Amino acid sequence: MFVRNLTLTLLAATALSACTLAPKTERPALPVADAWPIAAANTGTASAADLGWREVFIDPRLQGVIDLALANNRDLRIAVLNIEQSRAQYRIQRSALVPAVEVNANATRGQSSSAQVVSIPGIATSRSVEVYTANLGIASWEVDLFGRIRSLSNAALQNYLATQETSRSVQVSLIAQTAGAWLNLAADQDLLAVSQETLRTRQETTTLIRRRFEAGAISQLELSQALTLVEAARSDVATALALVEQDKNALRLVVGADVPNDLLPAGGLVTAQILRDLPAGLPSEVLTRRPDVLAAEHQLAASNASIGAARAAFFPSISLTASTGVASNSLGNLFDSGNGAWTFQPRISLPIFSGGANIANLDAAKAGRDIAVANYERAVQTAFREVSDGLAVQSTIAERVGSQERLVAASNDTVRLSQARYGAGIDSSLAVLDAQRTLYASQKTLIVARLARETNLATLYKALGGGAPPAR
Repeated sequence: MFVRNLTLTLLAATALSACTLAPKTERPALPVADAWPIAAANTGTASAADLGWREVFIDPRLQGVIDLALANNRDLRIAVLNIEQSRAQYRIQRSALVPAVEVNANATRGQSSSAQVVSIPGIATSRSVEVYTANLGIASWEVDLFGRIRSLSNAALQNYLATQETSRSVQVSLIAQTAGAWLNLAADQDLLAVSQETLRTRQETTTLIRRRFEAGAISQLELSQALTLVEAARSDVATALALVEQDKNALRLVVGADVPNDLLPAGGLVTAQILRDLPAGLPSEVLTRRPDVLAAEHQLAASNASIGAARAAFFPSISLTASTGVASNSLGNLFDSGNGAWTFQPRISLPIFSGGANIANLDAAKAGRDIAVANYERAVQTAFREVSDGLAVQSTIAERVGSQERLVAASNDTVRLSQARYGAGIDSSLAVLDAQRTLYASQKTLIVARLARETNLATLYKALGGGAPPAR
């Protein structure tokens, strides 16, 4: 009978505790424009976030490297473990919503001067007291009438969801970072190839100039200038070799494991396959889907839940302690009929004076909510700028690369013509050396432009929220 009444009491208390004093969480208005400053080449409502990373990074070697990074990168591993830790903390906080049922068994033996003395001939007088109990009960469960426990549970839930979004954001960044490191390696491999080719052509030109100097046809100044350019090219080759090795080390660090040679770039930036036409979508759709913005939104909801818990602290709290079981002065008779015992102990606590602690806690919670709003708005503004910067580069990069390719072609023609004129004795070696310098500089600038084009695609894909796994 007692167990049934206790169960009904607990169910009624749970029903009464379904409300909270937390303010309703509403998404703040986006503090950015409704359109991108520079329209994307691919217009429409679709966004690059709808594209899987394999649809964007088409190169099979790059796909293999990204797979390795997703499996081995330590930052991503820590982010996933943070999710597990946050989930456990949420479950711990949520468990306070239901009473904890415990089984206790106690044995007490002692002496009391007021105990009845039993005098039996031949047996020593005893004032011993023995009590044995076995109980099933609830130890001080707070009835959440004003939603304090529920608000704390909601705050823990929102923190867990924010951690989950943070993990998705780490994956987005990791994919872009891996692609960037792989592309940097490809660019420096191109630079090494250009430096080696430049060294070879300058050595050939210097050999021809040396023969003319030895024949007395030209001055030593022309030979010295040619030798200077050879040594400069040799130094550039050594520098490019070091850069390639450094890029491999950087890629290995990002991936978190050794990268097989068959996954390293082959053919340079020209052969890298990355989707050129990334749809930008609408700001209101893109920004609110980015994992970092969603994490800030969950943090805002958590701060509102903290306000609910702080408000509930101003109201009375009710806790229940109840148990049912058996008690006896003899262990052997503990479970005999007639030894049943039960207790029911409600407790109410009404805050009257706390030195201003409750008011201070509420003020702190409200300040935390204002901070969360500012963090959300800052996350939106940061995302808007990142996308806008990517679109700005995208709008001009094709023209920049095309112009640089035409410059390289023209420089090649200039080198060819100047070498022919030098061979015919029309021009001096200075014209040949100057043409080679111009060609070398334009080739390096072309590599930089191509790298900017490819890395901007990876960065824009990240800025649009692409590469995140589906939210669970």
